[in-house]
Amino acid sequence: MAESSDVTILLDRINEGDGNAPEELLPLVYSELRKLAHSYLQNERADHTLQATALVHEAYIRLVDWEKVSWQNRAHFFAVAANVMRKILVDHAREKKAQKRDFGQKFSLDEAVSFPTREKREVDLIALDDALEKLAKFDKTQSKIVELRFFGGLTIEETAHALKISSSTVKREWAVAKTWLFREIRRRDG
Repeated sequence: MAESSDVTILLDRINEGDGNAPEELLPLVYSELRKLAHSYLQNERADHTLQATALVHEAYIRLVDWEKVSWQNRAHFFAVAANVMRKILVDHAREKKAQKRDFGQKFSLDEAVSFPTREKREVDLIALDDALEKLAKFDKTQSKIVELRFFGGLTIEETAHALKISSSTVKREWAVAKTWLFREIRRRDG
């Protein structure tokens, strides 16, 4: 794992307009971004057309091209990376669904996002994204927590740090958000 201070220093250099900093940052964050991408794609179909390496590269290009982001630290970078990867995957799923009717990308929600039934459950990525968008309309914090934990792979503590709230608040809101998502997706499926 990249040293948090090294990543933060390079992010500060990017904020200051240092054109060399993105090249220096990539080796420090690449393996973590690759793990994140792989975790998204591990439960996809074997013939999925988007590979982890392509997802990492596309996300990184989008991340370092953002001129309006004032990078705060490593946790902030990976929180935004999670959001970018989510958007790339959802856009990919929507494009494929548009190309072929009734085609949906499925995710198996793992133990980190286990629903109250404690069983693995396949969820349509588009349905999950739609549910998160709906959740964000009435509780942005819960939506952000789900995004950081599920899509970003952040721990409770990292999520708390990124959102500048307590770990106990993250745990409580995480539990409520998972229950709400379970009900929303179940209602939609059913």
